[in-house]
Amino acid sequence: MNTTNLPVAVIGAGPIGLITALGLVSHGVPVVVFEAGDDLSGETRAGTILTRTLEVLDRYGALEPVLAASLRIDEIGELDRATGTSTGSVLTSALAGETRFPFVINVPQHELEPVLAAVLEERAPGALRMRHRLVDFEQHDDGVTLHLSTPDGNVEVAAAYVLACDGGRSTVRERLGVEVSGHTLEQRYMLVDLVCDLDVGNPRDYPYLAYFGDREEWMVLVRQPHCWRFVFPLDPGRPAPESDELRDKARHFIGEVDELKVLGSNVYTVHHRVASSWRRDRVFLMGDAAHLITPMWALGLNTGVLDASNLPWRLAWVYRGWASEKLLEGYETEQAPLAVNGSAEMAEAARAVMDRRLESVAGWSDAMTRTLLGVRLGDSSLVREPGPPRVGDRVPDLRVFGLRGAVHLHELCRDSFVGLHLTDARRRPPFGPDPAGLRQVVVSRWDAPHDSGLRDRAYFDPGSSVRERLGLGDVAVLLRPDGHVAFVEPWTARSWCNVRDQYLREVCLEG
Repeated sequence: MNTTNLPVAVIGAGPIGLITALGLVSHGVPVVVFEAGDDLSGETRAGTILTRTLEVLDRYGALEPVLAASLRIDEIGELDRATGTSTGSVLTSALAGETRFPFVINVPQHELEPVLAAVLEERAPGALRMRHRLVDFEQHDDGVTLHLSTPDGNVEVAAAYVLACDGGRSTVRERLGVEVSGHTLEQRYMLVDLVCDLDVGNPRDYPYLAYFGDREEWMVLVRQPHCWRFVFPLDPGRPAPESDELRDKARHFIGEVDELKVLGSNVYTVHHRVASSWRRDRVFLMGDAAHLITPMWALGLNTGVLDASNLPWRLAWVYRGWASEKLLEGYETEQAPLAVNGSAEMAEAARAVMDRRLESVAGWSDAMTRTLLGVRLGDSSLVREPGPPRVGDRVPDLRVFGLRGAVHLHELCRDSFVGLHLTDARRRPPFGPDPAGLRQVVVSRWDAPHDSGLRDRAYFDPGSSVRERLGLGDVAVLLRPDGHVAFVEPWTARSWCNVRDQYLREVCLEG
């Protein structure tokens, strides 16, 4: 097999599989997605997408249609269930200086998946193969052979790599023999979608995402584009309520309303389980196949999207010959601690807040944490405190000006490593040729003179706003294609060489 001519096979066309496929397409990597079902998911499932996921969708060219199908939210409300009074809100407007998307959105999974699939079809026609069920696979030194069951019989497909996005009961994980450890909560979650008028006939003025905490029985209220969603706990062993009981339960939370119509419901078993290994040679586990995290605080889907942000660019660098295979080891090294520790700690905090065992706080740090903008690779933390960005942090998506107008830092590094040299462009900082996959630029409040030789490398920073926000002084910063900081050092005349050498170390080539 010659992997340079083979696609990456994604198993499963849920949100993580589709977003991962879009990431590969955006990096020019051939991809095919195999989905066992006749149709995409029709179940009442995940419904809130956090800011960090919006940034990933933007990077992969899929944000605009997702926003069109969604409701935008600038407040994550917390209320006391017994009194209906606010106990505080996380206001995402506090993030206006950090991101182009200072909000979260609500869109149910069964409405999100067709949007993602349509974008994939537009950008990679025929990449999504429905009714293709994975039966087995064999790995080789230079590829993977997949055995699939289809309506037309069994087929074999050759792939360079296999990405398992096939959920908590992953066939791929089972075939690999990978163990899963953790625990399952005795308490289950009941989710029900209801049509009711809380805007005009029975105005309530609830936030579009509201957590009603209570020691006895909490509830989450989510405004979806076409309905209201209620989530509440079910005691162990209790059967799922019927429609009449669900309507009564909703009235118990929100009071009398004119009419309630049940659209659908689902009962979730709540897990915190993580695979013991996320990679075996050319096969990778992603999303629920690698980690089952409570959906509270939208941690399930959005933790999976962090996987879909991390792996595609690594595969692209290997495909292009810009990196060694060793670069792929960083996927599990960085993502597993976030699931095992970061998301797990947030899940426990979420349950404690809902059970009134812990008070939540509101402010910039809470907004960063609750939107996953606080993700820090390397130490598994999702909690972001004010201060200069460190290695592993997501860099703020700040605005600078190129020769054609405004551009943001995340746009600069969308398909490249970028070395930012925050220093005086008038002093002609030395640059040389960069290796493939790296672009180095100068960011300065002094526009590069026309005779400096830096015009195509210079970005104007009026008032040194980027420099001030980063709080690092004259520095060189290496950014990865996923927007995370890979290297920081005080700026010197050797910084171009140092950033280049660090890039080569990052992609596991000799520096």
